[in-house]
Amino acid sequence: MKTIAQIAAELQGYDPQALSAADVNAFLHRLVEPLTATETLPLFNALGRVLAEDVVSPISVPPHDNSAMDGYAFAGAQLMPGQPLTLRVVGTALAGKAWAGTVGPGECVKIMTGAIMPAGLDTVVPQEFTTAGAEGHITIAADVLKTGDNRRFKGEDLMQGSVALARGALLTPAALGLVASLGLPTVTVFRRLRVAYFSTGDEILSLGEPPREGAVYDSNRYTVFGLLTRLGVEVIDLGVVRDDPAQLEAAFRTAARRADAIITSGGVSVGEADHTRTMMKKLGDVAFWRIAMRPGRPMAVGRIAATEKNRAKSASSAYPSSAGSYQNDIEAPSGGAVLFGLPGNPVAVMVTFLAFVRPALLRMMGSTHTAPPLLRATSTEAMRKKSGRTEYQRGLVTTAADGTLHVRTTGNQGSGVLSSMVQANGLIVLHHGQGNVAVGDPVDVMVFDGVI
Repeated sequence: MKTIAQIAAELQGYDPQALSAADVNAFLHRLVEPLTATETLPLFNALGRVLAEDVVSPISVPPHDNSAMDGYAFAGAQLMPGQPLTLRVVGTALAGKAWAGTVGPGECVKIMTGAIMPAGLDTVVPQEFTTAGAEGHITIAADVLKTGDNRRFKGEDLMQGSVALARGALLTPAALGLVASLGLPTVTVFRRLRVAYFSTGDEILSLGEPPREGAVYDSNRYTVFGLLTRLGVEVIDLGVVRDDPAQLEAAFRTAARRADAIITSGGVSVGEADHTRTMMKKLGDVAFWRIAMRPGRPMAVGRIAATEKNRAKSASSAYPSSAGSYQNDIEAPSGGAVLFGLPGNPVAVMVTFLAFVRPALLRMMGSTHTAPPLLRATSTEAMRKKSGRTEYQRGLVTTAADGTLHVRTTGNQGSGVLSSMVQANGLIVLHHGQGNVAVGDPVDVMVFDGVI
């Protein structure tokens, strides 16, 4: 397990006071390590989990050559260019069982979608391409299909013994269907990642508390909870922790004993009049960054150690889960927990989570696909941008009449304007070396669908 100093030495030009977004992700890729513990789950419980081993197909899919259409199966060699073909129907092949008859020259079999192709037949003409003739005959119009059309081959999807899904794949609804199509009732996945979260600061109000001058209600707790829940991790909600050394130490120690990762919001800026930075330094190996980005400049990362034998004691039950129940005592990794100290502004919390924390957590979960996909869209407005930092503008992506993607900002881009995040369906990513954007320029967009 590498220290912060060792990781920093591996990054050329590492400067914690002016770190690029790319260097942040490179650093976090070295800091976090994938889980190793696994469990075997039934498919109904595996959605959103990460495969811990390859899924090898025990069968070929499909198991036989079969018809892709409702129509008529015949030997395609009988087709002649420019000439119609008349065939006699000698039987019907239904899905679910093989047709036992034989087919000779000038003959065909009526066949249903998915039915096994009778021996010697290699082509299916859709029913709508035929006309009925006298005494059980059909006629195929000239030049409407080629030999081999509308036949699915055995193993066309997967051959027996091939890898259907690779280790590290996220189990999506489509992936669950694929596993089920192989007749496999269970999958082996990495255990669920445990992430503890709390907000810090005396100015933070929990829901239910009366308003007071200078205080704000804690929105970050709920957005981070939502982001983590969408990610599929086990969320350990430690609530709001006051700016008190003893309370902060207890919260960090509890989180380090019970979780694989800790996320905090607030208290990481230089000059903050609270104890959060001091406690992070005291309890772990932590770096404090000023990232060349907007919004979300300050961030802390590292590891927080647990003082005892890495097992939650009964005292940890003082913290209820977000669902109102109490978490069971669980054992965390011997190295403590990875720390992500995020800014306090609501939009900055979400941006830093999406740009940096989410990819790192996916890596910890064992996923091999961690980078957020970027779409290319045409900007419908001009945007001012300084080269030398990455900017994440809240954007609204729409589809133009010609099918191309267009994007505009949602207006006020202040890091405390939470309503603009609700109106957006993606982040316009203006990269480190990029300058001003003119109307009609292409830009990258990180879409929110399924994330926020």
